[in-house]
Amino acid sequence: MDIAQLSERIVKGDRRALARAITLVESRRDDHREAAVELMDRLKDTGRQAMRVGLSGTPGVGKSTFIEGFGMFLTAQEKKVAVLAVDPSSARSGGSILGDKTRMERLSRDPRAFIRPSPSQSQLGGVARRTREAVSLCEAAGFDVVLIETVGVGQSETMVAEMADLFVLLMAPAGGDELQGVKRGIMEIADMIVVNKADGDLKAAAQRTRTDYAGALRLLRKRPQDPEGFPKAMTVSALEEEGFAEVWAEMEALVDWRREKGFFDARRAEQARHWFREEVRHALLAQLETGDAKARMERLADAVARGDMAIAAAAREMVAGLGDA
Repeated sequence: MDIAQLSERIVKGDRRALARAITLVESRRDDHREAAVELMDRLKDTGRQAMRVGLSGTPGVGKSTFIEGFGMFLTAQEKKVAVLAVDPSSARSGGSILGDKTRMERLSRDPRAFIRPSPSQSQLGGVARRTREAVSLCEAAGFDVVLIETVGVGQSETMVAEMADLFVLLMAPAGGDELQGVKRGIMEIADMIVVNKADGDLKAAAQRTRTDYAGALRLLRKRPQDPEGFPKAMTVSALEEEGFAEVWAEMEALVDWRREKGFFDARRAEQARHWFREEVRHALLAQLETGDAKARMERLADAVARGDMAIAAAAREMVAGLGDA
């Protein structure tokens, strides 16, 4: 694979090259990882930045419908939109349905849009192992907005905040105890709460839910990176495509304010530090699966299983052995 040529095609906005590059960075083959590292290094100085928007919500809240409608709204504003959707992988087979392009049929045909579903591959945090690199590839390809849709499994989906400029939590109206979600975790990192399905018989319930969340958000400690009025609760109807303009205006206002105050660049720098540390952690863990380290790991695991060693003592011996190596 000619990495130099691939990087040039990506910078020119070649969609096939972009798709091929994402496949490359997602591969676990050693030779593909080496090529992916070279590719990312070549693209790091393009100077292009997209607005990175993380989107999460429980299954059935209408994430795909929202993303398709919102994406169509943005492309009508002549924005280039990339959608990185993460599908859950089976714990048994490891497979994923990857049906987001089917669910977003109109957006998938839009020449200004690019949709890429990826399997979570048992990765925790709601995103795939290499979603961060896929985001960078989309930026290098010249997309204006990158929408990162998480798996949608609950309050543990905070990892997307480490790769997004703002985080949107989609909620459904009249979903039981509306304030159940106001806990330490996913609610604390949300920049906007958007109550979907504000149409038909659910419109009044959606407005009440929005009011409940707006009141609850005021009880949370104000964050220095937020202007007055944020985090904010809003309503939309993805089905009737109403409220998108208001949501987009608030997104732009928030990102512009953070740029002006210096929070935007500082946050991206902190995210880069975070992902550097994560890459080092994964590299160290990978060493446990090879050579002498793997054999020692198995020997100590067998000793723990037999009851010959305490778990903590075996772990300490394992780590000490790595230091000696």
